[in-house]
Amino acid sequence: MTLVDSSVWIDYFRGVTSPETDKLDAMLGTEALLTGDLIVAEVLQGFSAESEFNTARQLMTTRLSVVSLVGPDNAVQAARNYRALRAQGVTIRKTIDTLIATYCIENGVSLLFSDRDFNPFVDYLGLRSAALDD
Repeated sequence: MTLVDSSVWIDYFRGVTSPETDKLDAMLGTEALLTGDLIVAEVLQGFSAESEFNTARQLMTTRLSVVSLVGPDNAVQAARNYRALRAQGVTIRKTIDTLIATYCIENGVSLLFSDRDFNPFVDYLGLRSAALDD
């Protein structure tokens, strides 16, 4: 199972070609993909045209399983993970990235991302990168 981060979705919807968007394109319709409620919000808020918003909403909420990324247990574990990375000298810039990475670590889900803030989670906390799953 793979969760796709907003960093990849945003590039995908903008037509950016990258190894991550190519992998997403190949996975759509062939593999079980997840998205998170917070990721849906991040992606959809960037659309100015209603038709593009609706197309993206349809894809993300009907063709993918949408999971809740927060909840009390994940929030506490995300804080622990943030603190563990700080102890390693790493500061994660966005709380939402800590919540996403923690969800994936706790649920054994790989993450497809292009945001460098996830690299310390791979390096220190066991996050599985979908880009490395080949």
